[in-house]
Amino acid sequence: MPRRHRQALPPYEPEPAAPALCALCGRPLAGVVNKHHLLPISQGGAGTQTVLMHKICHDKIHSILSEAELRRHYQTPEALRAHPELDAFIRWVAKRPPEFYDRTRRAKR
Repeated sequence: MPRRHRQALPPYEPEPAAPALCALCGRPLAGVVNKHHLLPISQGGAGTQTVLMHKICHDKIHSILSEAELRRHYQTPEALRAHPELDAFIRWVAKRPPEFYDRTRRAKR
């Protein structure tokens, strides 16, 4: 009886996972990534939901909004994106590569 030769299967290659996206700007996460508490810890948000963001995006949020403002009005990524200054920042940073970082200057309060 002739022996049948089995054809070798190609090695298993899993589907590449979709890259995680920044909750603020929507670009793929790369470089330094921060967790942003949607409800600030100092405002009772310990143990609450966090989202991943580029460091530059996270720094920008905290440079223009106080933690009290974040608690009162900006507890979702959608609300953050609707802020006029953050909207302008998102349009600006969208032209940069995902690993781009430039130090954000804090507003004087």
